[in-house]
Amino acid sequence: MAESAETDWVSRFADEVITEAERRAPGKPIVCASGLSPSGPIHLGNLREVMTPHLVADEIRRRGVECVHLLSWDDYDRFRRVPAGVDPSWAEHIGKPLTSVPAPPGSSHANWAEHFKAPMIRALEELGVEYRGISQTDQYTRGAYREQILLAVRERARIDAVLSRYRSKQVEEYFPYKPYCDLCERDLTTVTAYDDATTELAYTCECGFGETVRLAEHDHGKLVWKVDWPMRWAYEGVVFEPSGVDHHSPGSAWIVGGQIVGEVFGGRQPIGPMYAFVGITGMAKMSSSKGDVPTPADALEIMEAPVLRWLYARRKPAQSFKIAFDQEIQRLYDEWDALGRKIAEGQGQPAELAAYRRAVGTAAGPLPATPHPVPYRTLASIADVTTGDAEQTLRILHDLDAIESLDEARPRLDRAQRWIDGHVPADERTRVREEPDEELLDSLGHAERESLRLLSDGLDDWSLESLTTLVYGVPKLQAGLPADAKATPELKAAQRAFFALLYRLLVGRDTGPRLPTLLLSVGADRVRKLVGA
Repeated sequence: MAESAETDWVSRFADEVITEAERRAPGKPIVCASGLSPSGPIHLGNLREVMTPHLVADEIRRRGVECVHLLSWDDYDRFRRVPAGVDPSWAEHIGKPLTSVPAPPGSSHANWAEHFKAPMIRALEELGVEYRGISQTDQYTRGAYREQILLAVRERARIDAVLSRYRSKQVEEYFPYKPYCDLCERDLTTVTAYDDATTELAYTCECGFGETVRLAEHDHGKLVWKVDWPMRWAYEGVVFEPSGVDHHSPGSAWIVGGQIVGEVFGGRQPIGPMYAFVGITGMAKMSSSKGDVPTPADALEIMEAPVLRWLYARRKPAQSFKIAFDQEIQRLYDEWDALGRKIAEGQGQPAELAAYRRAVGTAAGPLPATPHPVPYRTLASIADVTTGDAEQTLRILHDLDAIESLDEARPRLDRAQRWIDGHVPADERTRVREEPDEELLDSLGHAERESLRLLSDGLDDWSLESLTTLVYGVPKLQAGLPADAKATPELKAAQRAFFALLYRLLVGRDTGPRLPTLLLSVGADRVRKLVGA
């Protein structure tokens, strides 16, 4: 397989994975894998666990090579803690499989795991992520791993020897399988005896229950994580799977699993880049156990799927980055639009082009896009000033860019509206004055009145470009300078003073949306009324 000419990280991993897969299992579909625990909100940091192998698997498919992306839902994990905002009485379920815990109050889903899986499933569909989902509850309870469990138990001394290389204290009797109690369903159990010949296993539970079962027939328990993970690598033939930075310390599941997978299960550790944390502008590192964290569904409320994909595609896995829910989202969209123009003009660098291509579509085809993409910051200003009024919004967009239907500006328009409604504090929202500020107008000097007259006279040329030239040009005209004069410190100071005056007259404060957009939104007649011209 010839290497791709592209220089981005996805292509390099795809080259490596294809070569390794041909060595390990020639002729078989390549397996990439992810794992998510629906123990709480699946946040934007968790999304990197999925997007990294998705992008690699998608690149492999683009090359015509069969590849499957397995997504393991770790829904047979124990319920560890009650997230913030959930009734504390849910603590009685700690220790049960996530699929045996009732969904949070008010949920329509069958259990805790399904409640938190559902929004992620919808988000992955919108993001164009193609995968094969695997429920670990289903795998364990139907006995899919029975032979692997028996093998791990037979080889428990070998596993213990691997783990002991990283322990400071020795464990008296190590056992790699944890039964769920048949009475209370929790994993507060202790294995008290095991017979290798008959596979009879005795356990007791903190609830007081105890029983003896045959492990060869028992499907109500699971391997401990540091054994479970390498078991799956061998069982599924995984060639590529990333892991978070927290998995790469000495004694971690990734390090230990890399030894157990070969020594016990006869498999090989996947190619696995370490991925760094994903942050949110203005927030600390995300933790789903604390409850209130932004999820992919939250991000897709305020940004289009290609833009969110781009954030994950353009950064190497080891590079951390932040996702903006504040004003930075406007700068992000400016950067995205500038990249689109650059590529349309044939000027994009290979890595930029690759990341953009991965953002706007997959091997299956292009993702939905806004037909007529008006700048996000402009749409946000319009949404702010009009408070979402469809008629006013269409009037402004028609004047701005000859848009005949709001559908031409969607879904970007809807994303900008949701950002304004959900992420801009009420005291920062723009409220255009209904009546002129007569007191302020009466206090103005001759030069200020003249600046407002010049503005009013120039409002007849009603386009964003002309209004931009106008608001920056009025102070130049007053200073006797040509329209194309270079900015000097004195001119910049005059422009700032003029802008502040307009904001006070139009919205009653010193700042606001970009003035050209604000003027366009307010309309020429109302602007003239409010500036006293």
